Amino acid sequence: MNNKENSNLKDYLSKLLKKKIREDGRKPFDYRKISVETGILSQANGSARVKLGDTEVLAGVKIGAGTPYPDGPADGTLMVNSELSPIASDRFESGPPSPASIELSRVIDRAIRESGTIDVSKLCIKSGEKVWMVFVDVYPINDDGNLFDIGLIAAMAALKNARMPKYDEKTEQVNHRELTKDKLPINEEPVMCTFGKLDGEIFVDSTEREELVMDSRLSIGITKKGNICAMQKGGEGTITSSEMMDMIKKAQELSKDLRKNL
Repeated sequence: MNNKENSNLKDYLSKLLKKKIREDGRKPFDYRKISVETGILSQANGSARVKLGDTEVLAGVKIGAGTPYPDGPADGTLMVNSELSPIASDRFESGPPSPASIELSRVIDRAIRESGTIDVSKLCIKSGEKVWMVFVDVYPINDDGNLFDIGLIAAMAALKNARMPKYDEKTEQVNHRELTKDKLPINEEPVMCTFGKLDGEIFVDSTEREELVMDSRLSIGITKKGNICAMQKGGEGTITSSEMMDMIKKAQELSKDLRKNL
């Protein structure tokens, strides 16, 4: 998109927002339709496919055994990784992780980790020697905006769907082909609300076209009790303290319906 096209799109979307409507007919704080399907990847311990309008994300969970970190000898570990490939958008390129991919991984990881979603103390196999390691992979299939919110929903749905693999205490080996009925020790269900700001107008659940021209964004992770567990600001535009407080209140309100998808 050249500068003139970008300017025309920004002007068009801005005028709509000032009338409190969006290009797709939504109001500023309406989310697109969300659908969640779990248990779709046979080789994963847990998986989910989530659609948010035309945005679609796959998430898979793999659980293995490994050595704990020195500062947490009895605690299991959690790692989140995301991959933005050209199959999801022509804005993405093959190769090493891009800054956008790293940011997506870290924001989802932070919301899950800082909310205490998983009780890592219950992932200990043998203190100081072996613990369960939980790996979450997030793969956008089609990006039509708002990968943060849908990515966290997909990751959480996959974690809730996951089952522990069988562990042989005699051989100290993990049998990944045989899953038990045991679930991960999940204590929390964080969700995220990402707001965009364009010419002073605030809105939620941006499409790809809105993301191309919006001035700034703010992603807010919210726990079941309404507490903030993560926050990430993007874009070159500013967000005032008053606007931030309004976004937090709106996120606490919207998170209740978002969490129903889990």
